[in-house]
Amino acid sequence: MREFASDPPEEVRVGDALREADHTVAVAESCTGGLVGSLLTDVPGSSDYFDRSLVTYSYDAKRHELAVSRESLDEHGAVSEPVARGMAAGVRDVADATWGLATTGIAGPEGGLPGKPVGTVFVGVAFAAPWGSGDSYARVERFEYDGSRTQVKEQIARGALALLHEEIESATTG
Repeated sequence: MREFASDPPEEVRVGDALREADHTVAVAESCTGGLVGSLLTDVPGSSDYFDRSLVTYSYDAKRHELAVSRESLDEHGAVSEPVARGMAAGVRDVADATWGLATTGIAGPEGGLPGKPVGTVFVGVAFAAPWGSGDSYARVERFEYDGSRTQVKEQIARGALALLHEEIESATTG
């Protein structure tokens, strides 16, 4: 799983940033099936900052484990901005982590929908600011990737980690 890795890999850069900020992360994964958590735990010492990865592949898992609303799933489908936002905030809050990271998409080779072709993913990042500050937030980005199912999953996982790294850097230097 290094075809799309940068140098140094995203999981190393994220780990360094989390450790430096004394922050933690929890992950909610759908289309990546645990790959983001696997990449994070490939880094020695990741127990300093990595809390958990929940693979919430089904609608029921998203509702039960992350409190994603039935309405969001019904109205927008699992591959959507509202669901990615709910997943990221849900895993952040369930784990009581500083950061929540979520992936929900269509890895293929089938399953594309009108307006959501194979390779479409929504990545959610949620930050828990100190209580009372009003600075907590969740951000979602949409990406489209090409390739085989395995290639798409790796690109999604690495893209999610790159987005998380960007957000950590912004929160700790801004």
